[in-house]
Amino acid sequence: MTWETPDSENLFKAILTLENIDEAKGFFRDLLTEAEITEFAARFKVAQMLDAKQSYVSIVAETGMSSTTIARIAKWLKGDLGGYRRVIARCNHHHIPRTYS
Repeated sequence: MTWETPDSENLFKAILTLENIDEAKGFFRDLLTEAEITEFAARFKVAQMLDAKQSYVSIVAETGMSSTTIARIAKWLKGDLGGYRRVIARCNHHHIPRTYS
């Protein structure tokens, strides 16, 4: 089973229609549980920390994520799709502050 389907394409197009943070918050809260949002936010934080060359030990300490999950995120950060790298670069370009110490 592939995740790339007409339904997922439709979801991604819907996300691209969001115009501001309040719209994004409303849509994602309707779409996902609070726990899912928290999990996705933590994964993105880990990707940012890895991009900033923070150690696994400090990432585990700050996020509570397992080293296995961190390794998986590191693999995706270096992967061919480039999703994390692209978004992190754009956040850096727009001076969006990172939320870790």
